[in-house]
Amino acid sequence: MVSAVESMAANTSWSALGKATDLRNRILFTLGLLIVYRLGTFIPVPGIDGTALRQFMESAGQGIGGMVSMFTGGALGRMGIFALGIMPYISASIIVQLMTSMVPALEQLKKEGEQGRKKINQYTRFGTVALATLQAYGLAVSLEAGDIAADPGMYFRIACMITLVGGTMFLMWLGEQITARGIGNGISLIIFVGIIAEVPAAIAQFFSSGRSGAISPAVIVGVLVMVIATIMFVVFMERALRKIHIQYPRRQVGQKMYDGGSSHLPVKVNPAGVIPAIFASSLLLLPVTISTFSGNSTGPVMSLLLANFGPGQPLYLLFFVAMIVFFAYFYTFNVSFKPDEVADNLKNQNGFVPGIRPGKKTAEYLEYVVNRVLVLGAAYLAAVCILPEILRGQFAIPFYFGGTSVLIVVSVTMDTIQQVQSHLLAHQYEGLLERSQLRGKTGKSRKKRSPARK
Repeated sequence: MVSAVESMAANTSWSALGKATDLRNRILFTLGLLIVYRLGTFIPVPGIDGTALRQFMESAGQGIGGMVSMFTGGALGRMGIFALGIMPYISASIIVQLMTSMVPALEQLKKEGEQGRKKINQYTRFGTVALATLQAYGLAVSLEAGDIAADPGMYFRIACMITLVGGTMFLMWLGEQITARGIGNGISLIIFVGIIAEVPAAIAQFFSSGRSGAISPAVIVGVLVMVIATIMFVVFMERALRKIHIQYPRRQVGQKMYDGGSSHLPVKVNPAGVIPAIFASSLLLLPVTISTFSGNSTGPVMSLLLANFGPGQPLYLLFFVAMIVFFAYFYTFNVSFKPDEVADNLKNQNGFVPGIRPGKKTAEYLEYVVNRVLVLGAAYLAAVCILPEILRGQFAIPFYFGGTSVLIVVSVTMDTIQQVQSHLLAHQYEGLLERSQLRGKTGKSRKKRSPARK
Protein backbone atom coordinates (compact mmCIF):
# COMPACT_ATOMS: atom_id res chain seq x y z
CA MET A 1 0.00 0.00 0.00
CA VAL A 2 1.38 3.39 -1.02
CA SER A 3 1.98 5.75 1.88
CA ALA A 4 0.81 9.36 1.98
CA VAL A 5 4.38 10.62 1.61
CA GLU A 6 5.04 8.52 -1.51
CA SER A 7 1.75 9.54 -3.12
CA MET A 8 2.46 13.21 -2.41
CA ALA A 9 5.95 12.90 -3.86
CA ALA A 10 4.54 11.24 -6.97
CA ASN A 11 2.05 14.07 -7.44
CA THR A 12 4.69 16.80 -6.95
CA SER A 13 4.84 18.91 -10.10
CA TRP A 14 7.41 21.46 -11.18
CA SER A 15 4.63 24.03 -11.52
CA ALA A 16 4.68 24.26 -7.74
CA LEU A 17 8.12 25.88 -8.05
CA GLY A 18 6.53 29.26 -8.68
CA LYS A 19 4.65 29.06 -5.39
CA ALA A 20 7.65 27.91 -3.33
CA THR A 21 9.28 31.26 -2.61
CA ASP A 22 11.96 29.85 -0.32
CA LEU A 23 13.04 27.25 -2.88
CA ARG A 24 13.15 29.87 -5.64
CA ASN A 25 15.38 32.09 -3.49
CA ARG A 26 17.65 29.12 -2.76
CA ILE A 27 18.00 28.34 -6.47
CA LEU A 28 18.79 31.98 -7.32
CA PHE A 29 21.34 32.12 -4.49
CA THR A 30 23.00 28.95 -5.79
CA LEU A 31 23.12 30.25 -9.35
CA GLY A 32 24.64 33.52 -8.17
CA LEU A 33 27.48 31.80 -6.31
CA LEU A 34 28.14 29.47 -9.25
CA ILE A 35 28.41 32.52 -11.52
CA VAL A 36 30.96 33.98 -9.10
CA TYR A 37 32.91 30.73 -9.38
CA ARG A 38 32.86 30.85 -13.19
CA LEU A 39 34.04 34.46 -13.20
CA GLY A 40 36.92 33.54 -10.90
CA THR A 41 38.22 30.96 -13.37
CA PHE A 42 39.04 33.82 -15.79
CA ILE A 43 41.10 35.83 -13.25
CA PRO A 44 44.77 34.88 -13.90
CA VAL A 45 47.45 34.15 -11.34
CA PRO A 46 49.96 37.06 -11.16
CA GLY A 47 53.27 36.58 -12.93
CA ILE A 48 52.12 34.19 -15.70
CA ASP A 49 53.35 34.57 -19.27
CA GLY A 50 50.05 34.37 -21.16
CA THR A 51 51.59 33.62 -24.57
CA ALA A 52 53.75 30.78 -23.26
CA LEU A 53 50.82 29.33 -21.32
CA ARG A 54 48.57 29.44 -24.38
CA GLN A 55 51.13 27.66 -26.53
CA PHE A 56 51.72 25.04 -23.85
CA MET A 57 48.03 24.26 -23.32
CA GLU A 58 47.45 24.02 -27.09
CA SER A 59 50.11 21.30 -27.26
CA ALA A 60 48.87 19.51 -24.13
CA GLY A 61 45.14 20.14 -24.53
CA GLN A 62 44.42 16.78 -26.10
CA GLY A 63 46.08 14.82 -23.33
CA ILE A 64 46.61 15.37 -19.68
CA GLY A 65 46.16 19.14 -19.98
CA GLY A 66 42.60 18.77 -21.25
CA MET A 67 41.87 16.10 -18.66
CA VAL A 68 42.88 18.18 -15.65
CA SER A 69 41.56 21.44 -17.10
CA MET A 70 38.08 19.93 -17.48
CA PHE A 71 37.88 19.10 -13.76
CA THR A 72 38.85 22.68 -12.86
CA GLY A 73 36.36 24.33 -15.21
CA GLY A 74 39.14 25.53 -17.52
CA ALA A 75 40.86 27.43 -14.70
CA LEU A 76 44.03 25.35 -15.04
CA GLY A 77 44.20 25.99 -18.79
CA ARG A 78 43.96 29.72 -18.16
CA MET A 79 46.00 29.41 -14.91
CA GLY A 80 43.26 31.23 -13.01
CA ILE A 81 43.07 31.75 -9.27
CA PHE A 82 40.92 28.59 -9.04
CA ALA A 83 43.48 26.45 -10.90
CA LEU A 84 43.66 23.92 -8.05
CA GLY A 85 39.88 23.65 -8.01
CA ILE A 86 38.08 22.05 -5.10
CA MET A 87 40.02 18.79 -5.29
CA PRO A 88 42.26 19.54 -2.24
CA TYR A 89 39.15 19.88 -0.10
CA ILE A 90 37.68 16.65 -1.46
CA SER A 91 40.94 14.79 -0.88
CA ALA A 92 41.20 16.16 2.67
CA SER A 93 37.59 15.27 3.48
CA ILE A 94 38.03 11.71 2.19
CA ILE A 95 41.26 11.29 4.15
CA VAL A 96 39.58 12.58 7.32
CA GLN A 97 36.63 10.23 6.78
CA LEU A 98 38.96 7.26 6.39
CA MET A 99 40.95 8.26 9.48
CA THR A 100 37.70 8.68 11.42
CA SER A 101 36.85 5.06 10.76
CA MET A 102 40.35 3.82 11.70
CA VAL A 103 41.46 6.12 14.56
CA PRO A 104 39.51 5.46 17.80
CA ALA A 105 39.84 9.07 19.02
CA LEU A 106 38.34 10.48 15.82
CA GLU A 107 35.65 7.79 15.82
CA GLN A 108 34.66 8.79 19.35
CA LEU A 109 34.66 12.43 18.27
CA LYS A 110 32.24 11.58 15.48
CA LYS A 111 29.78 10.13 18.00
CA GLU A 112 29.67 13.36 20.06
CA GLY A 113 27.03 14.96 17.85
CA GLU A 114 27.15 18.52 16.57
CA GLN A 115 30.28 19.51 18.51
CA GLY A 116 32.18 16.50 17.20
CA ARG A 117 31.08 17.23 13.65
CA LYS A 118 32.31 20.82 13.90
CA LYS A 119 35.68 19.57 15.19
CA ILE A 120 36.00 17.09 12.31
CA ASN A 121 35.11 19.86 9.81
CA GLN A 122 37.86 21.98 11.34
CA TYR A 123 40.38 19.17 10.84
CA THR A 124 39.19 18.90 7.23
CA ARG A 125 39.84 22.59 6.66
CA PHE A 126 43.33 22.31 8.12
CA GLY A 127 43.99 19.34 5.85
CA THR A 128 42.72 21.33 2.86
CA VAL A 129 45.17 24.15 3.58
CA ALA A 130 48.05 21.68 3.89
CA LEU A 131 47.24 19.81 0.67
CA ALA A 132 46.54 23.01 -1.28
CA THR A 133 49.86 24.49 -0.11
CA LEU A 134 51.81 21.44 -1.26
CA GLN A 135 50.04 21.35 -4.61
CA ALA A 136 50.43 25.10 -5.10
CA TYR A 137 54.17 24.92 -4.42
CA GLY A 138 54.58 22.01 -6.82
CA LEU A 139 52.59 23.85 -9.49
CA ALA A 140 54.64 27.03 -9.02
CA VAL A 141 57.91 25.12 -9.39
CA SER A 142 56.55 23.31 -12.44
CA LEU A 143 55.52 26.61 -14.04
CA GLU A 144 59.02 27.94 -13.59
CA ALA A 145 60.54 24.76 -15.05
CA GLY A 146 58.21 25.00 -18.04
CA ASP A 147 59.21 28.66 -18.74
CA ILE A 148 55.62 29.81 -18.19
CA ALA A 149 56.46 32.24 -15.36
CA ALA A 150 57.17 35.77 -16.60
CA ASP A 151 59.54 36.57 -13.72
CA PRO A 152 60.61 33.33 -11.99
CA GLY A 153 61.93 33.46 -8.48
CA MET A 154 60.94 33.29 -4.85
CA TYR A 155 58.51 36.21 -5.19
CA PHE A 156 56.64 34.41 -7.97
CA ARG A 157 56.43 31.20 -5.94
CA ILE A 158 55.07 32.95 -2.86
CA ALA A 159 52.55 34.99 -4.87
CA CYS A 160 51.43 31.90 -6.80
CA MET A 161 51.03 29.83 -3.62
CA ILE A 162 49.06 32.52 -1.77
CA THR A 163 46.76 33.06 -4.76
CA LEU A 164 46.09 29.38 -5.42
CA VAL A 165 45.56 28.43 -1.76
CA GLY A 166 43.29 31.44 -1.29
CA GLY A 167 41.29 30.44 -4.37
CA THR A 168 40.80 26.91 -3.07
CA MET A 169 39.69 28.14 0.37
CA PHE A 170 37.28 30.58 -1.27
CA LEU A 171 35.80 27.72 -3.32
CA MET A 172 35.43 25.71 -0.12
CA TRP A 173 33.53 28.62 1.44
CA LEU A 174 31.33 28.90 -1.66
CA GLY A 175 30.50 25.21 -1.44
CA GLU A 176 29.59 25.46 2.24
CA GLN A 177 27.34 28.47 1.56
CA ILE A 178 25.55 26.63 -1.26
CA THR A 179 25.03 23.65 1.04
CA ALA A 180 23.72 25.75 3.93
CA ARG A 181 21.73 28.46 2.12
CA GLY A 182 21.29 27.02 -1.37
CA ILE A 183 19.85 23.76 -2.65
CA GLY A 184 22.60 21.61 -1.11
CA ASN A 185 25.52 19.57 -2.48
CA GLY A 186 27.65 22.71 -2.83
CA ILE A 187 31.01 21.01 -3.43
CA SER A 188 29.49 18.57 -5.92
CA LEU A 189 27.77 21.40 -7.81
CA ILE A 190 31.07 23.27 -8.15
CA ILE A 191 32.69 20.21 -9.74
CA PHE A 192 29.57 19.67 -11.87
CA VAL A 193 29.63 23.24 -13.22
CA GLY A 194 33.37 22.98 -13.91
CA ILE A 195 32.86 19.89 -16.05
CA ILE A 196 29.72 21.12 -17.83
CA ALA A 197 31.36 24.47 -18.69
CA GLU A 198 33.98 22.70 -20.81
CA VAL A 199 31.55 20.40 -22.61
CA PRO A 200 30.27 22.85 -25.32
CA ALA A 201 33.80 23.74 -26.46
CA ALA A 202 34.78 20.06 -26.51
CA ILE A 203 31.69 19.15 -28.56
CA ALA A 204 32.36 21.99 -31.02
CA GLN A 205 35.96 20.82 -31.42
CA PHE A 206 34.75 17.25 -31.92
CA PHE A 207 32.33 18.19 -34.72
CA SER A 208 34.85 20.51 -36.35
CA SER A 209 37.27 17.57 -36.54
CA GLY A 210 34.52 15.61 -38.25
CA ARG A 211 33.91 18.35 -40.80
CA SER A 212 37.63 18.57 -41.58
CA GLY A 213 37.82 14.81 -42.16
CA ALA A 214 40.08 14.04 -39.22
CA ILE A 215 37.36 11.82 -37.74
CA SER A 216 35.01 9.68 -39.81
CA PRO A 217 31.21 10.10 -39.48
CA ALA A 218 30.94 6.52 -38.19
CA VAL A 219 33.20 7.37 -35.25
CA ILE A 220 31.12 10.49 -34.47
CA VAL A 221 27.88 8.53 -34.45
CA GLY A 222 29.47 5.76 -32.42
CA VAL A 223 30.77 8.19 -29.79
CA LEU A 224 27.36 9.88 -29.48
CA VAL A 225 25.61 6.53 -29.09
CA MET A 226 28.18 5.44 -26.53
CA VAL A 227 27.72 8.63 -24.50
CA ILE A 228 23.94 8.21 -24.40
CA ALA A 229 24.22 4.52 -23.54
CA THR A 230 26.78 5.28 -20.80
CA ILE A 231 24.51 7.91 -19.22
CA MET A 232 21.53 5.52 -19.26
CA PHE A 233 23.66 2.75 -17.77
CA VAL A 234 24.99 5.02 -15.01
CA VAL A 235 21.47 6.18 -14.10
CA PHE A 236 20.25 2.59 -13.94
CA MET A 237 23.16 1.37 -11.80
CA GLU A 238 23.08 4.36 -9.44
CA ARG A 239 19.41 3.63 -8.68
CA ALA A 240 19.91 -0.13 -8.35
CA LEU A 241 19.38 -1.54 -4.84
CA ARG A 242 19.65 -4.85 -3.04
CA LYS A 243 16.85 -4.89 -0.46
CA ILE A 244 17.39 -6.97 2.68
CA HIS A 245 14.16 -7.92 4.43
CA ILE A 246 13.99 -6.76 8.08
CA GLN A 247 11.35 -8.07 10.51
CA TYR A 248 10.25 -6.44 13.78
CA PRO A 249 8.57 -8.57 16.50
CA ARG A 250 5.28 -7.91 18.25
CA ARG A 251 5.57 -5.57 21.21
CA GLN A 252 3.37 -4.51 24.08
CA VAL A 253 3.06 -0.86 25.08
CA GLY A 254 0.99 -0.49 28.24
CA GLN A 255 -2.20 -2.48 27.81
CA LYS A 256 -2.00 -2.53 24.00
CA MET A 257 -0.32 -5.15 21.82
CA TYR A 258 1.17 -3.93 18.55
CA ASP A 259 1.73 -6.31 15.64
CA GLY A 260 5.23 -6.73 14.31
CA GLY A 261 6.11 -4.85 11.15
CA SER A 262 8.56 -5.38 8.34
CA SER A 263 10.77 -3.15 6.24
CA HIS A 264 13.75 -3.33 3.91
CA LEU A 265 17.36 -2.35 4.41
CA PRO A 266 18.50 -0.86 1.06
CA VAL A 267 22.04 -1.66 -0.06
CA LYS A 268 23.14 0.28 -3.13
CA VAL A 269 24.99 -1.58 -5.85
CA ASN A 270 27.53 1.25 -5.73
CA PRO A 271 27.64 2.41 -2.08
CA ALA A 272 30.90 4.34 -2.54
CA GLY A 273 29.62 6.60 -5.34
CA VAL A 274 32.31 8.33 -7.41
CA ILE A 275 34.91 8.29 -4.60
CA PRO A 276 36.87 5.25 -5.94
CA ALA A 277 37.08 6.77 -9.41
CA ILE A 278 38.25 10.15 -8.06
CA PHE A 279 40.88 8.57 -5.81
CA ALA A 280 42.20 6.30 -8.56
CA SER A 281 42.32 9.17 -11.06
CA SER A 282 44.20 11.38 -8.58
CA LEU A 283 46.86 8.73 -8.02
CA LEU A 284 47.35 8.12 -11.73
CA LEU A 285 47.35 11.78 -12.73
CA LEU A 286 49.94 12.84 -10.17
CA PRO A 287 53.17 11.79 -11.98
CA VAL A 288 51.84 12.76 -15.39
CA THR A 289 50.74 16.20 -14.18
CA ILE A 290 54.16 16.88 -12.64
CA SER A 291 55.98 15.85 -15.79
CA THR A 292 53.64 17.87 -18.02
CA PHE A 293 54.45 21.16 -16.31
CA SER A 294 58.11 20.39 -15.69
CA GLY A 295 58.95 20.23 -19.39
CA ASN A 296 61.93 18.06 -20.22
CA SER A 297 63.43 18.04 -16.71
CA THR A 298 62.27 14.53 -15.85
CA GLY A 299 64.55 11.99 -14.21
CA PRO A 300 64.92 8.31 -15.10
CA VAL A 301 62.32 7.24 -12.54
CA MET A 302 59.75 9.71 -13.89
CA SER A 303 60.55 8.67 -17.46
CA LEU A 304 59.94 5.03 -16.53
CA LEU A 305 56.61 5.92 -14.90
CA LEU A 306 55.51 7.93 -17.92
CA ALA A 307 56.47 5.15 -20.31
CA ASN A 308 54.40 2.56 -18.46
CA PHE A 309 51.70 4.55 -16.66
CA GLY A 310 50.80 7.17 -19.26
CA PRO A 311 47.16 7.55 -20.34
CA GLY A 312 46.13 4.66 -22.57
CA GLN A 313 49.06 2.38 -21.63
CA PRO A 314 48.20 -1.21 -20.61
CA LEU A 315 49.73 -0.86 -17.14
CA TYR A 316 47.88 2.43 -16.69
CA LEU A 317 44.53 0.76 -17.46
CA LEU A 318 45.32 -2.27 -15.30
CA PHE A 319 46.38 -0.13 -12.34
CA PHE A 320 43.31 2.08 -12.83
CA VAL A 321 40.98 -0.93 -12.58
CA ALA A 322 42.84 -2.32 -9.56
CA MET A 323 42.66 1.01 -7.70
CA ILE A 324 38.95 1.42 -8.46
CA VAL A 325 38.17 -2.06 -7.10
CA PHE A 326 40.37 -1.52 -4.03
CA PHE A 327 38.88 1.86 -3.12
CA ALA A 328 35.33 0.60 -3.79
CA TYR A 329 35.72 -2.11 -1.14
CA PHE A 330 37.87 -0.04 1.21
CA TYR A 331 35.61 3.02 1.25
CA THR A 332 32.41 0.99 1.47
CA PHE A 333 33.40 -1.10 4.50
CA ASN A 334 35.22 1.73 6.31
CA VAL A 335 32.95 4.72 5.66
CA SER A 336 29.68 4.28 3.79
CA PHE A 337 28.46 0.88 5.08
CA LYS A 338 29.82 -0.73 8.24
CA PRO A 339 28.16 -4.13 8.81
CA ASP A 340 28.95 -4.15 12.55
CA GLU A 341 27.32 -0.77 13.15
CA VAL A 342 24.29 -1.62 11.02
CA ALA A 343 23.84 -4.92 12.88
CA ASP A 344 24.09 -3.15 16.26
CA ASN A 345 21.52 -0.56 15.19
CA LEU A 346 19.11 -3.28 14.07
CA LYS A 347 19.61 -5.11 17.37
CA ASN A 348 18.92 -1.96 19.37
CA GLN A 349 15.70 -1.41 17.38
CA ASN A 350 14.64 -5.06 17.93
CA GLY A 351 14.90 -5.68 14.20
CA PHE A 352 16.32 -8.86 12.69
CA VAL A 353 16.86 -10.57 9.36
CA PRO A 354 14.54 -13.62 9.14
CA GLY A 355 16.55 -16.76 9.78
CA ILE A 356 19.63 -14.86 11.04
CA ARG A 357 20.48 -14.30 14.69
CA PRO A 358 20.89 -10.66 15.76
CA GLY A 359 24.35 -9.36 16.52
CA LYS A 360 27.48 -11.02 15.14
CA LYS A 361 25.62 -13.40 12.79
CA THR A 362 23.70 -10.49 11.27
CA ALA A 363 26.95 -8.55 10.76
CA GLU A 364 28.50 -11.57 9.00
CA TYR A 365 25.43 -11.94 6.80
CA LEU A 366 25.45 -8.24 5.88
CA GLU A 367 29.16 -8.40 5.07
CA TYR A 368 28.51 -11.44 2.87
CA VAL A 369 25.71 -9.66 0.98
CA VAL A 370 27.66 -6.41 0.52
CA ASN A 371 30.71 -8.33 -0.70
CA ARG A 372 28.65 -10.01 -3.40
CA VAL A 373 26.89 -6.78 -4.37
CA LEU A 374 30.21 -4.92 -4.58
CA VAL A 375 31.49 -7.37 -7.18
CA LEU A 376 28.87 -5.95 -9.53
CA GLY A 377 29.33 -2.38 -8.27
CA ALA A 378 33.12 -2.38 -8.65
CA ALA A 379 32.86 -3.98 -12.11
CA TYR A 380 30.35 -1.29 -13.12
CA LEU A 381 32.66 1.51 -11.92
CA ALA A 382 35.68 0.00 -13.65
CA ALA A 383 33.80 -0.49 -16.92
CA VAL A 384 32.40 3.05 -17.00
CA CYS A 385 35.82 4.56 -16.22
CA ILE A 386 38.00 2.37 -18.43
CA LEU A 387 36.00 1.98 -21.67
CA PRO A 388 36.09 5.72 -22.59
CA GLU A 389 39.85 5.71 -21.97
CA ILE A 390 40.31 2.79 -24.38
CA LEU A 391 38.06 4.28 -27.06
CA ARG A 392 39.67 7.71 -26.73
CA GLY A 393 43.08 6.17 -27.36
CA GLN A 394 41.92 3.94 -30.21
CA PHE A 395 39.95 6.55 -32.18
CA ALA A 396 42.07 9.64 -31.29
CA ILE A 397 39.14 11.68 -30.00
CA PRO A 398 40.43 15.29 -29.84
CA PHE A 399 38.94 16.07 -26.41
CA TYR A 400 38.92 14.43 -23.03
CA PHE A 401 35.96 12.11 -22.48
CA GLY A 402 36.21 10.09 -19.30
CA GLY A 403 33.90 7.91 -17.29
CA THR A 404 34.73 9.76 -14.07
CA SER A 405 33.29 13.00 -15.44
CA VAL A 406 30.17 11.17 -16.66
CA LEU A 407 29.72 9.59 -13.21
CA ILE A 408 30.04 12.96 -11.49
CA VAL A 409 27.65 14.75 -13.85
CA VAL A 410 24.95 12.08 -13.69
CA SER A 411 25.23 11.56 -9.92
CA VAL A 412 25.14 15.28 -9.11
CA THR A 413 22.19 15.81 -11.46
CA MET A 414 20.20 13.05 -9.77
CA ASP A 415 21.07 14.32 -6.27
CA THR A 416 20.15 17.91 -7.16
CA ILE A 417 16.78 16.85 -8.57
CA GLN A 418 16.08 14.91 -5.39
CA GLN A 419 17.02 17.96 -3.29
CA VAL A 420 14.64 20.19 -5.25
CA GLN A 421 11.85 17.63 -5.01
CA SER A 422 12.37 17.34 -1.24
CA HIS A 423 12.08 21.13 -0.91
CA LEU A 424 8.89 21.09 -3.00
CA LEU A 425 7.52 18.27 -0.84
CA ALA A 426 8.30 20.24 2.32
CA HIS A 427 6.51 23.26 0.81
CA GLN A 428 3.44 21.13 0.15
CA TYR A 429 3.52 19.89 3.73
CA GLU A 430 3.66 23.46 5.01
CA GLY A 431 0.62 24.33 2.89
CA LEU A 432 -1.30 21.34 4.24
CA LEU A 433 -0.42 22.25 7.84
CA GLU A 434 -1.51 25.86 7.33
CA ARG A 435 -4.85 24.78 5.84
CA SER A 436 -5.44 22.29 8.66
CA GLN A 437 -4.69 24.96 11.27
CA LEU A 438 -7.11 27.34 9.61
CA ARG A 439 -9.83 24.68 9.66
CA GLY A 440 -9.07 23.94 13.30
CA LYS A 441 -9.38 27.60 14.27
CA THR A 442 -12.65 27.91 12.36
CA GLY A 443 -14.07 24.85 14.11
CA LYS A 444 -13.07 26.13 17.54
CA SER A 445 -14.65 29.52 16.90
CA ARG A 446 -17.93 27.84 15.94
CA LYS A 447 -17.95 25.75 19.07
CA LYS A 448 -17.35 28.84 21.20
CA ARG A 449 -20.28 30.72 19.57
CA SER A 450 -22.77 27.84 19.87
CA PRO A 451 -23.56 28.31 23.63
CA ALA A 452 -24.37 31.98 23.00
CA ARG A 453 -27.06 30.99 20.48
CA LYS A 454 -28.74 28.76 23.05
